[in-house]
Amino acid sequence: MNRLLLIMLLALSATPVCAAGEGGMFGQGRTQFSLMIGNGYAFDNNYFVIGASVSHYVVDGLGVGLSFENWSGGGPGITKYAPFAQYVFNRTSSIQPYVGAFYRHTAVDGLPGINSVGERAGINIAAGPNAYISFGFVQEVYLDCQATVYRTCRETYPDLSLTFGF
Repeated sequence: MNRLLLIMLLALSATPVCAAGEGGMFGQGRTQFSLMIGNGYAFDNNYFVIGASVSHYVVDGLGVGLSFENWSGGGPGITKYAPFAQYVFNRTSSIQPYVGAFYRHTAVDGLPGINSVGERAGINIAAGPNAYISFGFVQEVYLDCQATVYRTCRETYPDLSLTFGF
């Protein structure tokens, strides 16, 4: 576990949790959908990245889901699939911290696919009754990675998203 995640978890443990049933956007039975459009950099190329994810909260604060990303415009083409879990610490304020984990399969044109595991932590800020903006960090570790092919086997990067729930 990296130091950033450990520091955030320690800080979160010092704040009170809302009672069950006050899950709001992160309450049991809620479903969320995210669209992603942006850019990425890999293999010395810039990419246009488009993706989507869906998650469902099985209990207050605990969501499970699946995400998909397609990286195009650079070479080689990249496609990513990731089941994930996320826990949102329900708070009485409009700022709600989260932690999560994922397993990702990345398919790279002309190269063997590679799997990775990762963790994320950050905060959600309410942007309306059914929307929030998330800011955080992700640490991802590639399994069975060959640094000579993939250049790096561990990455830490920012995590920024706008999510809508229903």
